Amino acid sequence: MYSGDYLRLGHIEGKSGLISLDICKKESSVNSVDTAFLQELEAVCDLLESDQAVRGLLITSAKSAFVVGADIFQFPPLFNGPLEAFESWVVRAHGIFNRLENLPYPSVCAINGLALGGGLELALLADARVVAEGAKLGLPEVTLGLCPGWGGTVRASRLAGVQPALELMLSGKPVSGEKALELGLADRCVADSELWVAGLELLDNLVTGALDFRALRARKHDIRAEACNQEALEQALAAYLKPNYPAAQKILSLVLAHASLPFESALEAERRSFVTLGRTDCAKSLVGLFINDQSVKGAAKRAAKAANPVQMAAVLGAGIMGGGIAYQAAVTGTPVLLKDIRQEALDLGVDTASKALDKLIAKGHMDDAGKRDCLGLIEPMLEFKGFDTVGLVVEAVVENEKIKHAVLTETESHLKPEAILTSNTSTISITSLAEGLQRPENFCGMHFFNPVPMMPLVEVIRGAKSSDVAIATAVDCALKMGKTPIVVNDCPGFLVNRVLFPYFNAFNRLLHDGVDFQRIDRVMEGFGWPMGPAYLADVIGLDTMVHADQVLQAGYPQRMGHDDRPIIEELLDKGALGQKNGRGFYDYANGPRNKSASPDALSLSERAARQVEISDQQIIDRMMIPLCLESYLCLDEGVVGSAAEVDMGLIMGIGFPKFRGGALRYIDHLGLNEFAAKVDALADLGPLYRLPESFRTRAQSGRNFF
Repeated sequence: MYSGDYLRLGHIEGKSGLISLDICKKESSVNSVDTAFLQELEAVCDLLESDQAVRGLLITSAKSAFVVGADIFQFPPLFNGPLEAFESWVVRAHGIFNRLENLPYPSVCAINGLALGGGLELALLADARVVAEGAKLGLPEVTLGLCPGWGGTVRASRLAGVQPALELMLSGKPVSGEKALELGLADRCVADSELWVAGLELLDNLVTGALDFRALRARKHDIRAEACNQEALEQALAAYLKPNYPAAQKILSLVLAHASLPFESALEAERRSFVTLGRTDCAKSLVGLFINDQSVKGAAKRAAKAANPVQMAAVLGAGIMGGGIAYQAAVTGTPVLLKDIRQEALDLGVDTASKALDKLIAKGHMDDAGKRDCLGLIEPMLEFKGFDTVGLVVEAVVENEKIKHAVLTETESHLKPEAILTSNTSTISITSLAEGLQRPENFCGMHFFNPVPMMPLVEVIRGAKSSDVAIATAVDCALKMGKTPIVVNDCPGFLVNRVLFPYFNAFNRLLHDGVDFQRIDRVMEGFGWPMGPAYLADVIGLDTMVHADQVLQAGYPQRMGHDDRPIIEELLDKGALGQKNGRGFYDYANGPRNKSASPDALSLSERAARQVEISDQQIIDRMMIPLCLESYLCLDEGVVGSAAEVDMGLIMGIGFPKFRGGALRYIDHLGLNEFAAKVDALADLGPLYRLPESFRTRAQSGRNFF
């Protein structure tokens, strides 16, 4: 009857009058909904409405998942284009969905695999649903700063009830087939192998009148009789209502408002909310992050194609970082040799891995047997035994160039010629570390972030002599460890630390202007950072901060030098290390969660050379401009290959606020000309606040980063 790129429509063999609509997106491993899908669905509706012989419709998927959701790549042009075009697109989608729902005969949807977002909204159009036990159903739009926009808020809340539907939408987490049945989103739950038969049986019952399909359809259209106390509901759902993320509050208000409205009015309210949220910077940022994530992972997979497969890895230095890297290799199935020169260090490394595995057990992701198997893949040693079988080595010893040189040179002599040697340095030049190696082409950087099990980013640093094979192999290993690698060209600080330390430089200038560090923390946390700069410095460690800052000063003396001695250096002189010894900007005598301002930091603030009156917005501008300008320079100088890699590096590496999308998208949201004006207004503060001419040219030409 119909065969397109997304949909197939045909008669069910041996079942007179029964039709199957098979979702079968060609040239894709999954089904998703986009404008082309809607066009085909519209054509299918024309056929289904005109064929008088049809008595029932079974909606299925030809792939391992039903429909994974909307095609997110279609959203940016809609969000950024003319409002009228966006509104028309949503209205048209609703019209097509309503036609499928209102066919003059019954319909059943058989749900396998994933039915998320627009996929679940499509499934809810059917009069009844059979779901496989292994299926996952969800409405995760809130994670993109959106509400369900194709009728999901209305149909889900009328089938499941207001509060259960809100919990589904506000958490964004999918539920199992059994839970979907319990919520009323499905009518039957069966074994995966029985899905087709069960769906056909249910459709037969609807066609013959054994079940009343009109009564089932009416469930989605009837006004909910339940009364909801908004204040009580907000308290019950408070964990989902986050500042700076407007979608959750909008979903809550929307569902409460349309629960008492007629069906069409409720759909109209949803359309308005979807369009409103789609125009927000938050939604544009979160959708952009999704797209950037796909872009970065795609670039990594392409880069990994030239890799030499690694069957065995090794880690040098068995401290917390080395133990974390060894854990990450083992937990993803790669055997790893863990070497140190001290037994107590080996014990710490293995203990670090063991504790990380215990966390998996506590979450139900692993059992004791799995832990034993995983630890069995880590072989601690004090010698270089077996290093001639290793495909890749990660050096993770102390951040000292002379020590790293010595360790790398010695290690290379124990490796097979084709093995790849990498350094986990966070600041030291990879080109410099390669000096003295016999095979510098087989050497590159592989910078993990602490704590390794939690931090998704790995910077793979290309030195002057690093070969494509070395980079590809490091990228491939990072991917196999479940990490997101970004290839960075060698420069002081690489990407993440190079961008981060101008931010701390700005922090130091504010301190010397008499601005209270606790106020700066509050303002920047209000801006969206998970922790303010003083608290972050304590978490990183003040000794580590001073070392990295000195590397950046040496690398970029004009821009990153200090007019006043860094306050962090003065605290370090007093023996403060931050959380490492319980004393930094804050005192941690009562634990990290009960910090209070330390006497040392307060006394330093009181001795500030200047007392400048400053607004919260000025604090934000003075903190963010150096970070954003350095992000731009990393792109402009080719340190990384794309704006997406810059922003994803900051999101994954230092916790840049997700709802702002990254430094370059933040500039886009402000507008390049407005950002340039902010920079020019602070030019008297020195080179850290000087706009590169290439940026000014870009702004004048109207070229956004995204």
